[in-house]
Amino acid sequence: MGIKKVFVKTDLTIPKVEQIRNPVGQNVIALEAIPPAITMVRFPAECNASSNRSFDFGRWYGSGADEIIYACQRQIERFLTTHDGDKSAASVVSYCLNGLNTYFDYLLLRSVAEDRSLKLVDINRNLIDGFLVFLDDGKTSAVTQSTRFQAIKAVLVALGQRGLIQIVKTGDNATFPRNAFPNIHRRRQGESPMQRGHRQAFAAAVKSAVMPIFQDGAQPTRELLSYALLTIALHTGRNTTPLLEMGPDCLRSHPKDKLEFLVVYKRRSRQNSTVILGSEKMIESMPTVFPSVARLIRRIIELTQPLREQAPGYLKQRVWLYPSQSNPRAGEIWALSPSMVGLTVKKLVKDFNLRDANGDPLRINISRLRKTFINRINEILGDDLVATAVAAGNTPQVTGNIYLRPGEGSKKNWKFMGVALTRELLSATLGETEKTPTGGCTDTKIGQFAPKRDGATCMNFLDCVRCRNYVVTGDDLYRLFSFYWRIYSERGRMDKRKWERHYAHILRLIDRDVVQAGMQKKAFTQSEVAAARERARIDPHPFWSSNDPLGGFKL
Repeated sequence: MGIKKVFVKTDLTIPKVEQIRNPVGQNVIALEAIPPAITMVRFPAECNASSNRSFDFGRWYGSGADEIIYACQRQIERFLTTHDGDKSAASVVSYCLNGLNTYFDYLLLRSVAEDRSLKLVDINRNLIDGFLVFLDDGKTSAVTQSTRFQAIKAVLVALGQRGLIQIVKTGDNATFPRNAFPNIHRRRQGESPMQRGHRQAFAAAVKSAVMPIFQDGAQPTRELLSYALLTIALHTGRNTTPLLEMGPDCLRSHPKDKLEFLVVYKRRSRQNSTVILGSEKMIESMPTVFPSVARLIRRIIELTQPLREQAPGYLKQRVWLYPSQSNPRAGEIWALSPSMVGLTVKKLVKDFNLRDANGDPLRINISRLRKTFINRINEILGDDLVATAVAAGNTPQVTGNIYLRPGEGSKKNWKFMGVALTRELLSATLGETEKTPTGGCTDTKIGQFAPKRDGATCMNFLDCVRCRNYVVTGDDLYRLFSFYWRIYSERGRMDKRKWERHYAHILRLIDRDVVQAGMQKKAFTQSEVAAARERARIDPHPFWSSNDPLGGFKL
């Protein structure tokens, strides 16, 4: 059976640019259309998770770039009223607040400098290069500059697709540089997961703060709802917008008894994200245990049910509702927003004196709670990247490159490695060379990568192959290739790019600077190398034969 095509109804009152053709065939805007009667663009509250509801273009009209400002306003209106580019309201808000406002300020300065009005035909590579210089004021970070540039680029590209401006795609005169901010992704640090002690302190604080919601007569307030949202974020690791847009039907039955699904909608991937939760039945016999996340969600749904009946249409399927706290008698219903949650977080940190390792107020937001959750899951699953990615709702590549960080156990693992290395160094020597797990070392106390303090022994075994104190003889090849195959085995256990970044160079150095150089100097023969390589592959040295020597070490 064929698939029926569904045509989307289009509003014939879609905003359009009142343009005409001049004698040379260029698009120009009729002067009588500028400025428009309404310069304020209002954002739809029903599909905008932020607290920003409007953007006024009027403040820039009359500044010397009216034609460009007018075209940009109409394009923003088209983004909001049509499927033009399939932009979400949140993206359009970002274009205005994180791009166009700065771009219009630049156009004002450019117009004054050139002592003329700027037109649509002036949008070219020269104007864009000038804007990039304007962004780099010595104070704004490269990440913020990139965000602002991408915002105005999205609007200008849409104008080019409609024929209002000419977009040159290739060559030296390309309208937009091919890579205006090289390697910008490496500068995006993002949030870091909380340490165990900080996580426990936050969990105890938010638990204490949210408990009043279970009391008889409790009312949904901004603070209580925010504490509940933070609790759910800590235990489920979901993103901010899907949590804020949870509906009253977000809990679904699980085939297994005493379990339920939490289902939230993720806009970016346009699919549901699910988390398995323990249900109320699991805690009926344990009244002293903090209520489960499922019970907390049910309580929120129960408290906000009367508000959904009074709320406007776009809020009737929301969970996080509360009456106006400034004027309760007006009957106005509000929905929780990221900015409101941020204010409550500051209050929580202050009330419970939550501090980081430096004594500063602990930084808490939902993005950080998500990373904390994912890293905790990875720790529980024994560094299983694929299973962790499934729990996070991402691909293994995204999870490995963006979310995972070295765990607190890494320091302990390195300590185990140091103990093992010390034992090896103290157990055997070869003339002036001390044995190590990867070969020999002429000075483990003050060598190139040694700590050089208090007689501490060098533990930087991953740096051995590029250390000037490193020594390999024919007798050490078995240890060296056991280490080689151990490093090689990590390739299948982690993200490919991480392996390339941290470990691949070690194998290249062994092959080039140790094995090939050693054979050229006749320190060992081809047959010795082949025999040691094969023996280490089949039966590696005990130190490198396990992922967990001494009960804790992992690469």
